[in-house]
Amino acid sequence: MTWLYITGVVIIVLLGAAIFIDIGIVYITLIIGFTVIAIHDMLQSKRAILRNFPVLGHMRYWMEQIGPELRQYWVASDKEEQPFNRSERAWIYATAKGQNNFFGFGTTEMVYGAGYPIIKNAVFPFQEEKAFLPNGDPSAIPCAKVMGAAHKRARPWRPNSVVNVSGMSFGALGSHALSAINIGAKTAGAYHDTGEGGLSPYNLLGADVVWQIGTGYFGARGPDGKFSMDVVKEKCRANPQIRAIGVKLSQGAKPGKGGVLPGAKVVPEVARTRGVEPYKDVISPNAHTEFSDVDGMIDFIERLAAATGLPVGLKAAIGETDTWEMLAKRMRERGQGPDFIQVDGKEGGTGA
Repeated sequence: MTWLYITGVVIIVLLGAAIFIDIGIVYITLIIGFTVIAIHDMLQSKRAILRNFPVLGHMRYWMEQIGPELRQYWVASDKEEQPFNRSERAWIYATAKGQNNFFGFGTTEMVYGAGYPIIKNAVFPFQEEKAFLPNGDPSAIPCAKVMGAAHKRARPWRPNSVVNVSGMSFGALGSHALSAINIGAKTAGAYHDTGEGGLSPYNLLGADVVWQIGTGYFGARGPDGKFSMDVVKEKCRANPQIRAIGVKLSQGAKPGKGGVLPGAKVVPEVARTRGVEPYKDVISPNAHTEFSDVDGMIDFIERLAAATGLPVGLKAAIGETDTWEMLAKRMRERGQGPDFIQVDGKEGGTGA
């Protein structure tokens, strides 16, 4: 198709020249140009639309290309787009530029829609001066719970914010993106979840970190490629920014299976972080090898907590509930288990 685009450019140039020469040349040039395109369309065999509708068929592909822009600027309402609609993006842009970000959302929000957060008014609100405020910031909303306190972990932790950065792996995202996110999380007082891709240098630029360990045990492997408690213990000792460990069971974007990181994205630095071979597809297993039932999972969590002193939790997309009911039952009976549970929202993963 490259020569076709070159032909189009030549036609435009000839049209421009023809305007200053003779209007008749414009018609001749157009006829020649469209004829060349029509002949090409009818002879090619890769696109049925162009073969059946020469010249005009190109409009279909052009409209398809500008479709996202048409929907964004003409069709979609201020509240439609995902994952962030136009109103939310406007607030983000204004905040990033230091402009006025006090917007009156009012009833433009879908206040009766499923999933809309509702905060009930309190007649006697809790006074700010009595609250735990990280760095004395009156706008801070710290976590109400101290993770690990109930199970008497050696290093319990109270997150400074209830709004944090969910798991996004190194490899799915590059170094620049992770660096910006980590520095931003530090500035906001939020924690930064590593995702299952392992603990990279770009997760360690100042923010509190939740180290996610998935089914592939990336970054937590020994020389044999299997899970290594010694590796985990040493990384937690060397990096005090790690405040908790999340054991990933599943996520909504990959129901019943693990994720795939294409080999082209597994550059040497990503390979070192994950403990895998460079430039080969990295496939996360669909299940853990360290445990296969509820009691085994609790044992694994307790081993991690004992070795590191950190709160240890679970991250999962909630599907069938029998396992979770059994987990609650065994936690009550044993007095052991996860210190927190991250519920996957099923919106999709970094790669998606």
